[in-house]
Amino acid sequence: MSSVDFQVAVIGAGPAGASAAYKLGIAGISCILIEKQKLPRYKVCGGGLVYRGLNSMSFDISSVIERQFDTIDIFLKNGKSIKTSSTEPMVTMIMRDSFDHLITKKAQEAGVQLQDQTKLTAINHDNQVIQVVTDKGSWNVEAIIAADGVYSPTARMSGWKNETRHLAPALEYEVYVTDAEFKKHKDIVRFDIDAIKSGYGWSFPKKDHLSVGVGAFGVDKKKTDLKSLCMDYMKRIGINEVTHIDKHGFNVPVTPRTDGFVKNNVFLTGDAAGFADPLTAEGISNAIRSGNLAAQSIIENANNITIAGERYLELLNDDLLPQIKTAQQLAKWFYSHPKLRNVVLNKYGQEFADYVAGIFAGTKTYPENVTKRLKEKALSMVSF
Repeated sequence: MSSVDFQVAVIGAGPAGASAAYKLGIAGISCILIEKQKLPRYKVCGGGLVYRGLNSMSFDISSVIERQFDTIDIFLKNGKSIKTSSTEPMVTMIMRDSFDHLITKKAQEAGVQLQDQTKLTAINHDNQVIQVVTDKGSWNVEAIIAADGVYSPTARMSGWKNETRHLAPALEYEVYVTDAEFKKHKDIVRFDIDAIKSGYGWSFPKKDHLSVGVGAFGVDKKKTDLKSLCMDYMKRIGINEVTHIDKHGFNVPVTPRTDGFVKNNVFLTGDAAGFADPLTAEGISNAIRSGNLAAQSIIENANNITIAGERYLELLNDDLLPQIKTAQQLAKWFYSHPKLRNVVLNKYGQEFADYVAGIFAGTKTYPENVTKRLKEKALSMVSF
């Protein structure tokens, strides 16, 4: 049997991977964190960290916080606005370059070896040892945590050949405006239902600019002109005096993989597993959570990685997957039946918004039989 250089290799230094590496390092598990780009690096993301994600952090992140908001505005198609608030910061605005880099630095302080600017090229299995091959060298490990995003090369090299997630298209603009224009928008976090078919638009104020985007998060096979829709959305919400725009397209995995999350001692986390919230498409908090669960399972079973894989699945089934499953059912109803949904939201919009705020805060979970109850409410209001 080949000798082992590290117990664990974490591939990808995003919220899932860096959080997992930090947790492993604190526990004394030898770990190498491999990232293909030089850190810090820009990462396409709305950058809205909900309170349940913020509350799960093991250290202070104030140095990378751009803005914090305890109120969000939800706008319906008919122009009706619903405000929902919390005593805690409902959404903390971050830029992923500085946020990811902070977690990575904390992992390094905990003893994790960072290997950035390093591209994964192959994964080879030799009994209980995995050889991680990169363009900068190779390392033998006992386990891999795959946290390298929606297109995860680690997953592909480790046996996940078929795409079983639904990848929802989205487009985000980093919008720089005049000082006068920024003043008009800087204090409002907004979501606009029906700004795009089967999805929504958003405007997230950062420290010196706006992150504005649209995403089609429902299952709609028709091709959507996201660029035109995003520009239309900006005009719709009154963003006029633009000085510069950086445009970024991306896909959000709004359903989890159906072919497992562990194979041959490789653990999938975050977008690689498909753990974004199916209703809201928020992915940072679930990425952090899944990274922590993968690390926890290895820490608890450091001497038996096979058992660690089984433990990870147990933790997912007890913690994350039931909520994703319920959110998936709600999202199917929410995005596939816009007329019925709007009837419900016009009548019960405040109740719905407050409940979602509770989910963001981590004080509530998605209820069982939610779609059945919503349909019953909607049908009771429809006259035939």
